[in-house]
Amino acid sequence: MKVSNDIIYVGVNDHEIDLFEGQYEVPLGMAYNSYLIKDEKIAVMDSVDAKFTDEWLANIDSALEGDKPSFLIVQHMEPDHSANIKAFMDKYSDATVVASDKAFKMIKNFYGEDYEDRRLVVGEGDTLSLGKHELSFITAPMVHWPEVIMTYDKADKVLFSADAFGKFGANDVVDPEGWACEARRYYFGIVGKYGMQVQNVLKKAANLDIETICSLHGPIINDNLDYYLETYNTWSSYGVETQGVCIVYTSVYGHTKEAAFELEKLLKDKGCPRVVVVDLAREDMFETVEDAFRHDTLILATTTYNADIFPFMKTFIYHLLERGFKKRNIGLIENGSWAPAAARVMKKLLEEAKEINMLENTVTITSALNEDSRAQLEKLADEIMKNY
Repeated sequence: MKVSNDIIYVGVNDHEIDLFEGQYEVPLGMAYNSYLIKDEKIAVMDSVDAKFTDEWLANIDSALEGDKPSFLIVQHMEPDHSANIKAFMDKYSDATVVASDKAFKMIKNFYGEDYEDRRLVVGEGDTLSLGKHELSFITAPMVHWPEVIMTYDKADKVLFSADAFGKFGANDVVDPEGWACEARRYYFGIVGKYGMQVQNVLKKAANLDIETICSLHGPIINDNLDYYLETYNTWSSYGVETQGVCIVYTSVYGHTKEAAFELEKLLKDKGCPRVVVVDLAREDMFETVEDAFRHDTLILATTTYNADIFPFMKTFIYHLLERGFKKRNIGLIENGSWAPAAARVMKKLLEEAKEINMLENTVTITSALNEDSRAQLEKLADEIMKNY
């Protein structure tokens, strides 16, 4: 597959993987992207996962058509992108590794090599000429590891963006939901904590004339770039992507679930633009994290459990806080048969979150919904609707 006349895709698709990074379900598989730039000197952009050594080297060999590469550019050191550095360097004995100083330290740590005589250390603003293709390097620390660099090819106006703009899913599988859903889950699951660092890189990218974005995961992006850049800006600034309410609940005997769906009906009847209801015990945790970041209002509904809160809810709040959840409205629904404590516990946990607006109307259910708790739901719905 050609990215341009001189840039060829040499990546691979993984259909055997069940969990990415040991925790994210990837039912559509995963792509490990790698690119080859043909010029007077030839550069290969990143390697792939260790399971695909032979396929990747065969892809490179086919693209080379008898030529030899001069450079292997390592933008990111996670093993799904760096595992075949040694295989490449062993096969192409005249090649040079191009990477940041921190990356070379990691190469030594991971693979026991430092390529002392075959390396080129690059940093912010450094350039590498391949002939007509002049590559310039952009440091992108903590997007989402400290060694990350991105590469801009001025000739073809291509930004090689490391993991940024990536998504879950193999490239030879059609994603029925398009780019945004799995890109959002990928972003908030993996990069979400580092919004400030992503913002810094976006400011650098704003000064470049970009026509194509080549990420290390997911499809090549070469149309409607403003949409992707604006979406990344929204995500990394913790802005609201979609006006609406995400109601997240756990329920032991169904009474808290009933309250969640009753609130959904109240909101829809009052004209709420969008309402999503999620059962934390049955839905993918990271899909729910994605939904919480997507909407402007989050409602947490759970039971008091061992004088604490239900474990799934505690884990969910932990995932939000770990990713820097902020700039949202949060409302609480608690249930407790003799000593309701869930709202107090959730408020205490959420003290860590920044720029959060806690809604005033907390709903307390004592075992099952009754006339009083239904009236509380009505008040909570009215308070939520003031934002629309």
